[in-house]
Amino acid sequence: MATIDLSPLYRSSIGFDRMARLLDSAMRAEGNGAGGYPPYNIEVIGENRYAITVAVAGFSDNELSIEVENGILKIQGRKEEQGEEPQYLHKGIGFRTFERKFNLADHVEVKGAKMENGLLTIGLEKIIPEAMKPRKIEIGTSLNLLEDSAK
Repeated sequence: MATIDLSPLYRSSIGFDRMARLLDSAMRAEGNGAGGYPPYNIEVIGENRYAITVAVAGFSDNELSIEVENGILKIQGRKEEQGEEPQYLHKGIGFRTFERKFNLADHVEVKGAKMENGLLTIGLEKIIPEAMKPRKIEIGTSLNLLEDSAK
């Protein structure tokens, strides 16, 4: 497994330690083969709007669950027991239990979900708070903070 040296990032950035943890967990997940089932797409819909589409053929709405906790979107699928198992000549459609997790960036909210033609689509939107939007800083003749600390 490859390692990534993030020390150049730390020299000029503050507060990106969460990014390092995300990269590390993504590298470990890929190494464990967790990226295969079920297949999914991540799509950019517009500015600050995204959609995750997961192929969940054979699962009904009540066999799927979607949760968001601590910035992690978790999608689970559990097939209900169906009494007697049909006898297959070939079984190529996997109805196995799954759990798929996505790390959400700060201020990304799940706006809804829909199921259509065996595809579960989850809408996401990044909502930037007013306090984080760019603002112009006026240049004045004095700065009380600097003057107070010099005393």
